[in-house]
Amino acid sequence: EQDSEIMDANDQPQAKVTRSIVFVTGEAAPYAKSGGLGDVCGSLPIALAARGHRVMVVMPRYLNGSSDKNYAKALYTAKHIKIPCFGGSHEVTFFHEYRDNVDWVFVDHPSYHRPGSLYGDNFGAFGDNQFRYTLLCYAACEAPLILELGGYIYGQNCMFVVNDWHASLVPVLLAAKYRPYGVYRDSRSTLVIHNLAHQGVEPASTYPDLGLPPEWYGALEWVFPEWARRHALDKGEAVNFLKGAVVTADRIVTVSQGYSWEVTTAEGGQGLNELLSSRKSVLNGIVNGIDINDWNPTTDKCLPHHYSVDDLSGKAKCKAELQKELGLPVREDVPLIGFIGRLDYQKGIDLIKMAIPELMREDVQFVMLGSGDPIFEGWMRSTESSYKDKFRGWVGFSVPVSHRITAGCDILLMPSRFEPCGLNQLYAMQYGTVPVVHGTGGLRDTVETFNPFGAKGEEGTGWVFSPLTVDKMWWALRAVRWPFGQPNPSWEGFMRRGMRKDHRWDHPAERSEQILEWPLVAQP
Repeated sequence: EQDSEIMDANDQPQAKVTRSIVFVTGEAAPYAKSGGLGDVCGSLPIALAARGHRVMVVMPRYLNGSSDKNYAKALYTAKHIKIPCFGGSHEVTFFHEYRDNVDWVFVDHPSYHRPGSLYGDNFGAFGDNQFRYTLLCYAACEAPLILELGGYIYGQNCMFVVNDWHASLVPVLLAAKYRPYGVYRDSRSTLVIHNLAHQGVEPASTYPDLGLPPEWYGALEWVFPEWARRHALDKGEAVNFLKGAVVTADRIVTVSQGYSWEVTTAEGGQGLNELLSSRKSVLNGIVNGIDINDWNPTTDKCLPHHYSVDDLSGKAKCKAELQKELGLPVREDVPLIGFIGRLDYQKGIDLIKMAIPELMREDVQFVMLGSGDPIFEGWMRSTESSYKDKFRGWVGFSVPVSHRITAGCDILLMPSRFEPCGLNQLYAMQYGTVPVVHGTGGLRDTVETFNPFGAKGEEGTGWVFSPLTVDKMWWALRAVRWPFGQPNPSWEGFMRRGMRKDHRWDHPAERSEQILEWPLVAQP
């Protein structure tokens, strides 16, 4: 049964002026995904195409054994180019699939064909990632000029949307190797920062490998502060892909308004705060949306029972089924708290670890899903054995299980130290699960703290706590449990307010159109 909120592409409002837009990214769902970057680049292009724009997405064609089938419908274009970089001429080819009114272009090269994840394996990040994504950036600049998609090329008058460091060489190439020769003079580029912690930093000695003119070294030049250098003779000289895009892109966008401010501070700027502050006039934030075709409790194929904002009976059944699946006592009266995410320092796992002994003294149940730091993985296993009737730790990741946890839990905990946007809190509200989050980045922008004495009665969709301490997190969990113990209308109102929020991609797409227009009023 199709949900009434999902509109056909023909019913979407159309843009007043349509553009040719080229997304360049290291990943895009459903082809390859490691996090929120893949979700955004798999959904926003479709939303923009539905508004009348011509949209291309350029990404690598990863073949690692498990993802090969994702490219089954992508056809060989018979186009190939040779890229002069890293001391030689490297040939890449292009594959193409037209889906959801978007041209999905896959850059093929042997460096993308290897076991492991997208960026590394069990031994760490791949040592040639700089080479792999240099090829991607060169190929992305050539694709609009040579690929006849739908019978004609995109041409030079297009807008490049480059995502994170993997695509950050594109604005530099446009400025250094194309515009001086009269190519792409009318094009513009927008940098989208999904996570400033990853910048593509490599030794300065690798700059000649990039194939850029010597005079453009300053755009990528990066010097580590003395405290971050390895030894006394280390000058700290490096090249920084993301810094190059910050310098040369026409516009900079982060994935939430709060994060656009945080990246200009010493605490959140990851060393680029002064440079980003100097470009504050072209810096904006847009909160991500979610794909309600995949995340919709009325149609979700991963759920044992469906429910809606008007009929919440299925959510209680999902909770009972989840408790059975995890081997927890089936109790409707006990709040079930969930966590979904990477097990690392950024996500605040150390705070959860410190709070668990006290939390387990309360009448609650707790479930965690994720993988990452082996120390935290081992802690999850040992904690489960210590609190068999209250705690479950699922080491690893499973998309169906993440859907069932989101639907079955009463509360979703997100104590992230920083969170550029965050999607799990949006999924939680969509499924009537109350998010308890640290007030940072997109979490602060999207979650409204519960207020039982609002102007129109009860208000709020979750609970935001700050600063990030165990005491504050513990206080927030205690506070959010208060309406859970009240008569049903109070807690049901909590759930319904979150479910009524519109988290679709329509609004981010409309806002993106506005920002993509602004660079056109000035020279590149």
